[in-house]
Amino acid sequence: MILPTREDAEIQVSEPFRPYERLVKIKVLKKTVEVPEKNSLLRCFQFLSPETIPYGRFCWNQDCQYCRVTAKLPDEDKPREMLSCKFMVMAGMEITEISPELKLCLRRVLQK
Repeated sequence: MILPTREDAEIQVSEPFRPYERLVKIKVLKKTVEVPEKNSLLRCFQFLSPETIPYGRFCWNQDCQYCRVTAKLPDEDKPREMLSCKFMVMAGMEITEISPELKLCLRRVLQK
């Protein structure tokens, strides 16, 4: 029997965020926040609240619908519904409505 070495036992932890060079400003329920560019909105919410978003009831693949938001994009006049797990963040976007699950997970961030 071969016993694992210390190197074998080390767990590789992957970074949850896609590579980014800067933070961009967006509004979430009228509060301006900075989040990493080139990431999904849900990952950006995780950036804002790393202690709650990973434990929310999110499936991360659009099946559960718990990450639904309504947002106005900088180049559009009307807000539209989208799933934050699938939509990439855009500088200047304004999120006007968020799901109850997101409200629960982001409550501390939004209260500050």
